[in-house]
Amino acid sequence: MFIHNKRLQYTVRVARPNPGLANLLLEQFGGPQGELAAACRYFAQGLGEDDPGRKDMLMDIATEELSHLEVIGSLIAMLNKGAKGQLAEATQSEAELYRSLNGPGNDSHVTQLLYGGGPALINSAGQLWTAGYIENVGDPSADLRTNIAAEARAKIIYERLINVTDDPDVKDALGFLMTREVAHQQSFEKALYSMQANFPPGKLPGMPAFANTYFNMSQGEGDMRGSWNSDENFEYVSDRDKQHSVDGGDGSASVQQLDQAELADLQALVSRTASDPLADPQTGVDLGAGAPPAR
Repeated sequence: MFIHNKRLQYTVRVARPNPGLANLLLEQFGGPQGELAAACRYFAQGLGEDDPGRKDMLMDIATEELSHLEVIGSLIAMLNKGAKGQLAEATQSEAELYRSLNGPGNDSHVTQLLYGGGPALINSAGQLWTAGYIENVGDPSADLRTNIAAEARAKIIYERLINVTDDPDVKDALGFLMTREVAHQQSFEKALYSMQANFPPGKLPGMPAFANTYFNMSQGEGDMRGSWNSDENFEYVSDRDKQHSVDGGDGSASVQQLDQAELADLQALVSRTASDPLADPQTGVDLGAGAPPAR
């Protein structure tokens, strides 16, 4: 059950309307790193979570993300106030309206014309929000790592948005939202490492022969060694001959069993579509090339 409180989690003020900035802020309203995606991600995880501590945390954070959606949506609406009225009431001439929507630094014409200046569930480029932004797999150690990464990405987007505005009130609200991403990341990290067995995700162990092997497959100038591929942590394999057929087989791909009818059909297909290595047929490329240039 949800009960809405009309007071925002954080006070929203803007110094002046700015439709171009409002368009950029849509990234955190209907974009892949935005607040709606975060709320849906954590709600879905919380509904399926059986651990009472993680369930409570996920529901708390999911609900807070909806409050952040309200904050960022309110910022967008406030920044669009001037353009919204002008466009709806046509108090300016056609030329002035057109110039205000398409002027320097303003890329808001799509959101102004289609959505009347209100916050739309799109990103800053106009891409519709999609449930494809939600990457849950139902394993807590995997999903918590997804959450940590999602909060990190959202924090970076907020940083970039702060860097493109000189409005101190907008900066203040964005700074709050950015900081809450940091707090959520800490909670998810604590929850992950509170699970004694959290790596690798799932129940099945990796194959021992390959679980701690590092294949140096991009070789040449710039090769580096560090803890991510050190001899202390990994078997480091640079020999090209040891990087293929690592299972001891011949490295081919085959079907172990085909019945006689399937085999006959396959052989007929291969025979019918075989290429003649000795053929050099004239093609449309040859016909369209024209005469060779004169020397």
